[in-house]
Amino acid sequence: MTNREFHQQLLDELNRRYEKVKLGGGLKNIEKHKAKGKLTARERIDYMVDDANDFVEVGAFVGEGMYPEEGGCPSGGVVIGIGKVSGRQCVIVANDATVKAGAWFPITAKKNLRAQEIAIENQLPIIYLVDSAGIYLPLQADVFADKEHFGRIFRNNAVMSSMGLLQVAAIMGSCVAGGAYLPIMSDEALIVEGTGSIFLAGPYLVKASIGEDVDAETLGGASTHCEISGVTDNKYPDDPSCLDAIKRIFDRIGHSPKAGFDRIVPAPPKKNPDEIFDLLPADRNKPYDMREIIERIVDNSEFEEYKQLYGQTLLCGYARIDGWSVGIVANQRKMVKAKKGSGSGNEMQMGGVIYSDSADKAARFIMNCNQKKIPLVFLHDVTGFMVGSRSEQGGIIKDGAKMVNAVANSVVPKFTFIIGNSYGAGNYAMCGKAYDPRLIYAWPTAQLAVMSGASAAKTLLQIQVATLKAKGQTIDPEVEKELLSDITNRYNEQLSPYYAAAHLWTDGIIHPLDTRRTISAGIEAANHAPIQKPFNVGVIQT
Repeated sequence: MTNREFHQQLLDELNRRYEKVKLGGGLKNIEKHKAKGKLTARERIDYMVDDANDFVEVGAFVGEGMYPEEGGCPSGGVVIGIGKVSGRQCVIVANDATVKAGAWFPITAKKNLRAQEIAIENQLPIIYLVDSAGIYLPLQADVFADKEHFGRIFRNNAVMSSMGLLQVAAIMGSCVAGGAYLPIMSDEALIVEGTGSIFLAGPYLVKASIGEDVDAETLGGASTHCEISGVTDNKYPDDPSCLDAIKRIFDRIGHSPKAGFDRIVPAPPKKNPDEIFDLLPADRNKPYDMREIIERIVDNSEFEEYKQLYGQTLLCGYARIDGWSVGIVANQRKMVKAKKGSGSGNEMQMGGVIYSDSADKAARFIMNCNQKKIPLVFLHDVTGFMVGSRSEQGGIIKDGAKMVNAVANSVVPKFTFIIGNSYGAGNYAMCGKAYDPRLIYAWPTAQLAVMSGASAAKTLLQIQVATLKAKGQTIDPEVEKELLSDITNRYNEQLSPYYAAAHLWTDGIIHPLDTRRTISAGIEAANHAPIQKPFNVGVIQT
């Protein structure tokens, strides 16, 4: 199989899975939903945004494979992303009522918090298209009371309001119990007649609690809240007219100061981006030149390297992506000649491994980008830091800590893309999820874990065999072989980019040729948030 054929298989799988995700709760539930005169969550977004093709979805594969006993929770029961409405970039959150009536699972809360995090970090307005039955009661213990649970959403509503971030909510379906606070803590609350309803307790709970018989419309429909309670601002006859009202709101809002990230007229790469599928090996252990990948992502295929002849297992340099000035930190996967004093102990350094000189170079480059106010892009294909006595004596921990410190304290926006491997502390140094990238996406070729499947399986097997030997037991070679296979398969399942995306360790899996568009949208979003604090790395061992 050629490299291109291998990648085409992965892209076909990506498309197949994404088409399934877009069906939400399935065709039958979509039909029931639309029979009520309602648009689906994705139809609402497509209608409202200026260009549906420019919408950058976040968390499309969230929840995949989770909650099997509950029938699953496709996309976490909510669609979120960054788009433009009336020319204004914003975060959009749309409950998918075809998935358990839009009820909140634990992963739903996590995904909603991610949407608010993006809005806060980038100082973007946010739109909530509300259509939710509230907390999914069978799992309430995992979604109700903790710091990062359901209540954090409303806390964030209040904090965002105090920050001056516009929040607009459209009540387009059910809005029940604690969930009723989200639209009413927004700056503007719109409601659709006949389908939108909002109340702390629905008709059944009211009957059970106080014995009152009341229908949903009288209890909390559009007329009640627009004409009697004053809870909502305006009512609209259907979904499109309500969404049109949101467009008008965004057409009138004022402008805020920008961060000032540099942008010129965009230019496509001179080298054909489609050649990435020939250059990136199907065998993840096979070396390749990451420089060739970069030159098919950046404008004019121009990449100006920093310290080109030093620390060569990390590529650092300046480029432009869709006109935006960026600093790129990328793992070089080809073998390079070791420099004197590099601590490798060999004539050659292995590609994908971070050595002391590479970590030192990257730390200095990250500092320079902060000094120049240049956003950072990290491209992962890393197996970790170099190990062994020579590296330890050479101070690999100290140099690695230097790089991690620079990444952690960076004040310019960071964007992370996992192209291949992302193992161990290499994930941290290359700005993994724990280091606050503004956006983090994986290519279909990504793997994310403490170590590779083969290494982990052998390590776990050795531990099990040693435990048995300590008890005076032996293990048949065939049984040992079968055990290794079982461990490998179980571990490889967790290595999958879909596993990471399901748990929101990444913001999703993208087609490699969408990388430029995603970075551009991310920097445009980040440009709404002026940098408020100086760059300071604190204490570093030198």
